[in-house]
Amino acid sequence: MKKELHIFFTALMFYTRIPCPATIDHNPDYLNKASRYFPLIGWIVGSVAFGVYCVFNYLVAPEIAVIFSMIASVLVTGAFHEDGFADVCDGFGGGWTKEKILMIMKDSAIGAYGAIGVVLLLLVKLMSTNMLFRNAENTGLNVYFVSFLLLVSAHSISRLAAISIVFTYEYSREDASSKSKPIAQSYSWREVVGAFFFGLLPFVILSYFQWQILLVLIPVFLTRFFLARYFQKWIDGYTGDCLGATQQVCEVVFYISVIALWKFI
Repeated sequence: MKKELHIFFTALMFYTRIPCPATIDHNPDYLNKASRYFPLIGWIVGSVAFGVYCVFNYLVAPEIAVIFSMIASVLVTGAFHEDGFADVCDGFGGGWTKEKILMIMKDSAIGAYGAIGVVLLLLVKLMSTNMLFRNAENTGLNVYFVSFLLLVSAHSISRLAAISIVFTYEYSREDASSKSKPIAQSYSWREVVGAFFFGLLPFVILSYFQWQILLVLIPVFLTRFFLARYFQKWIDGYTGDCLGATQQVCEVVFYISVIALWKFI
């Protein structure tokens, strides 16, 4: 139990800015195992975002509450995944060889592709999340219950989609310069089972009340499939930035898919 707590806190320290016990460090072995808790981190981020939304929805208006909810999720993660998305936009937008793409993604400076990509991503996330919360009122269930499970599911499933790439593809960089390198070295069935369990549990609970919602998994994992294949084609695998970009894109696809599904059922 003590070891599992250490692994969990390793994941929490690596993927968020939430303070952890001083005894937790970047142990490569624990960092490998921490991938099983990556979707669980989505529970935490989604819960914080939803809590902030509820507070500001009560104080001001839903549209402003959504903005502060997004700000909270960015602060909790330190824009970890948004930064990866920006780097992927820059790398694949401006590079035409594996070496050039990897070099651009490693550069800390953000280019035009990255800046434009992040702005558009946040705009789509803002509009789709706002519409998602408004449409939750038409489900016949408690609006806060539905909104909470949807937000947590979006964060957990998108992280499952991202970490599943680690289970099926090779790490692209040949050096150990990236902090995501230890995650790529090894994994066991415990990481796979843990990731899928924590990734899908909130969504399965929601599907108990509305089974059609399970159809949302199709576009999310199709997106994951095509992104992974695209990364494989150009850089022979993935990097930490690719995982961050996958999480962000799959999160947005989740929101849009739920909205589209509700439109036709």
